[in-house]
Amino acid sequence: MLKKLHIQNYAIIDEIDIQFSNKLNIITGETGAGKSILMGALSLILGERADTSALKVNDKKCVIEGFFSIDDKPAIKQFLKDNELDIEEELVVRREIAVSGKSRAFVNDTPTTVQQLKELASLLVDLHRQFDTLELGDEDFQREVIDALANNLDLVQTYQTQYRQWLQATKTLQELQAQKAAFNKELDYHQFLYDELEEVSLQENELEDLDAELNLLSNSEGIKTALTKTYFDLKESEQPIVISLKQLINQLNNYASYHHDLPDVIKRLQSTHIELQDIAEEVERINDAIHFDEKRIEFINERLAVGYKLLKKHGVKSTAEILTIQAELRNKLQAVLNIDDAILQKEKAVAQLLQQAIKTAETLAAKRLQQVAPLEKNVNHLLHQVGMPNARLKVQIKDSALNLYGKNEIELLFDANKSNRFEPIRKVASGGELSRLMLCIKSLVAKSMDLPTMIFDEIDSGISGEAAKQVGAIMKDLATNRQIICITHQPQIAGKANAHYFVYKEIKGEAVKTNIRLLSNDERITAIAQMLSGEKPTAAALENAREMVMN
Repeated sequence: MLKKLHIQNYAIIDEIDIQFSNKLNIITGETGAGKSILMGALSLILGERADTSALKVNDKKCVIEGFFSIDDKPAIKQFLKDNELDIEEELVVRREIAVSGKSRAFVNDTPTTVQQLKELASLLVDLHRQFDTLELGDEDFQREVIDALANNLDLVQTYQTQYRQWLQATKTLQELQAQKAAFNKELDYHQFLYDELEEVSLQENELEDLDAELNLLSNSEGIKTALTKTYFDLKESEQPIVISLKQLINQLNNYASYHHDLPDVIKRLQSTHIELQDIAEEVERINDAIHFDEKRIEFINERLAVGYKLLKKHGVKSTAEILTIQAELRNKLQAVLNIDDAILQKEKAVAQLLQQAIKTAETLAAKRLQQVAPLEKNVNHLLHQVGMPNARLKVQIKDSALNLYGKNEIELLFDANKSNRFEPIRKVASGGELSRLMLCIKSLVAKSMDLPTMIFDEIDSGISGEAAKQVGAIMKDLATNRQIICITHQPQIAGKANAHYFVYKEIKGEAVKTNIRLLSNDERITAIAQMLSGEKPTAAALENAREMVMN
């Protein structure tokens, strides 16, 4: 509920505060007095675009604040929690427009975005202006009316979750299918490359090892000659080095006790003797292992030729790189097999999600159809009540392809003259008819769900007399369980007010400013009498106004 509206330096408003009642609040005043300015200011804290032309004094910022009671609004408290905004007993929404034109929004003194402000506003206030009747021709609005009456909000959210999951799964399936098509396009070529590498079957470091072995075999004769001579000189010549070294050790041993450094020298010679013996044996082993093998050389050359050809073909330089390519090709070929399984599983998931969405959409459709007859009956009754006895509303629900809102196309059709020629509302209803029709529909929707504070800005355009009286009665009935704020020119509606505010212009110095005040009972009677008969109301008008207020 909007408890208070504070406006400072907006248009021709210097500074005003309006305390609203929790029932039916009526705002009246002469044309041009500033009633629409109030709505303009209010729309700013509901997230509308700000404009520096709204500044009354160009060197002073504009401030609009709305004070709301949210005790019985869990959805609002949840919004504040979700957006990390302070939850207090009183919700204060503030909009500031700086002299530079920069706009800022605050909720409980915490800066917020305009988008957040709009989302919060939708939970706080339903603002209906005269031109908003165009909504009636909008398919989304018409569907929302039916869903509100059917209490479909949770079901719609469930369905939309299922529908989006189905869309996402379908997209993933299509991506897998496209990926498979791309795989298949290159499958034969990848298979050929892999088979070629698999046939050669290179082992780790094979080409490098074969290259080293080829160098060894190609030089085997020279290597064996060098090794044979080395072994011969160490152990088998006329004066073998190993034997000569042994003799030297024996000679020195005879004199080891005569010089303190000799034992160390002898020990080193003994170590050298042992090492040379080991070297001689190792040389012999290596020599015995080396054999010139022409067939082996031929095999290696052929193997290297195949291997180097593959390296050149794939643009790499080592066995490790070619083995990496072989592994990648194996993975690509395996992916073709895996993707078939993935596609099969995703097809099952898509089918299951589609069936869930269809089932929920059918439940939605059934609940919507149940509302057709009651909505037509109730709206047509209210239309008769507001002075449109020949007008009739017809709800048309057709099956459609599955979409974000189910499987229905919903359209409200209208016949203003009992002609049995129902046409879409946007094509045949006049402005006044649209206004009254919107009021009738909103009054029904408000009873089916917890609509926020409802504000009507001259929705009574184009009506008068008994019709205006009945519009007032509908608003009075709506105000039983919610706050209604209505700007009107109709005395019949003003007479229903729980709180009647009068907007007026006054001159202070050389400036004209807009102000507003809450009327007393006697002032209300006078204001309504003036609405009936002019600036100087007649006695009959005063009596008529008194009767309206009393009733």
